[in-house]
Amino acid sequence: MKYLFNFLLAVFLTGCSYFIASLILQKGLPLWQALIIGFAVVSLGALTEAIGSPMWLIVFIPFPVGMFLLYTFLNVSVWQWFLTYLLTLVLYTVLHIPMSYFFKFHSLIPAWKLS
Repeated sequence: MKYLFNFLLAVFLTGCSYFIASLILQKGLPLWQALIIGFAVVSLGALTEAIGSPMWLIVFIPFPVGMFLLYTFLNVSVWQWFLTYLLTLVLYTVLHIPMSYFFKFHSLIPAWKLS
């Protein structure tokens, strides 16, 4: 049950990162699209971890999926998409590092220990 809660929390926080970044830089994604991206990224990371992949692959695999979905949903220029993605990564870090430190929540993949 704890894994499911952490998984859903990771999806929500990741989706919020995409949602807030898109709002700051342009008209913004609908929340449901941001949550789809969050679900895809976290699910792929968790699946990669579950099959016993090395850590570098667990970290790398979700990036292209999040980038592609953001580009598809935003429907903006490559430059605007790139800025939005960079801001998403910053917001992701700002949201997840304190969560890991204060609440023992461990980043993108619920079982991946940062602290």
